[in-house]
Parts: sequence; C-alpha cells; structure tokens
Amino acid sequence: MPTRTAAQLREEAARDYDAFMAECPARHLLDRIGTKWVSLVLLGLADGPQRDSDLSRRIAGVSQKMLTQTLRNLERDGLISRAVTPSVPVRVDYELTALGESLLPLVNAIREWAESNMPKVEAAREQYDAL
Repeated sequence: MPTRTAAQLREEAARDYDAFMAECPARHLLDRIGTKWVSLVLLGLADGPQRDSDLSRRIAGVSQKMLTQTLRNLERDGLISRAVTPSVPVRVDYELTALGESLLPLVNAIREWAESNMPKVEAAREQYDAL
C-alpha cells in the first residue's frame, strides 16, 4: 500500500464528506444550516409558501439584507424554491423543497429542545458566571 501525504488524505476525506475536514463540502453545508437565520427561515416556511415580507414580520430582528441573503443561499442549496408571479407589483413566494422538508424535523427538534431546556441553560449560565 503506497504512503499518502497529508494533502492526499485531506483530499480523500473531502471526497468522502468528512465534516471534520476543513475542505469538506458537508462542513460548509453544516456551517450554513447551523446559523440562526437559516433555522428560523426553514421553520417559518414549515406552514407553506411565504413571501419575504411575511417571513420578515415573523422572524423578529432579521434585517432585509440578511433575509435576502439567507433565502438566496437556501435556494442555491436546494432547500427552498422561489416562485415569481408576474403582477404589479411582482409577487415572489418561497417554499420548502422536498430536501428542505427532510431537514425540517431536525431543525424543529433542535428548536423544541432549546425552548424546553432554556431554564436549565440559564441556570448553568448563572452558575458559571458566579465563579
């Protein structure tokens, strides 16, 4: 068996989608879906198609720039679709794709965990900060 260099091993790992490798595409996807705006947009689209103004009202604190960037990234990754209806003004709706819907149960489980465990997290923070 020939010896492989570290660079060759990293390249092989990236091909095999090892998220612990910096160059791995799966790691980049994890970085993206791990952001708060992505999670909230996916959850916001769980009830069906939404306009970006609907999402903006529903997701407190998101700027128009971040919402637009998040929607574009999710569309590029195949997690949401964008439908343009020619009218005055133009109507644009976003909805989850089948791929996005497959991710939704995981994101929803994390949301539920966060909401139900916040008292414990807050207590741990207070205990840590008291040190």
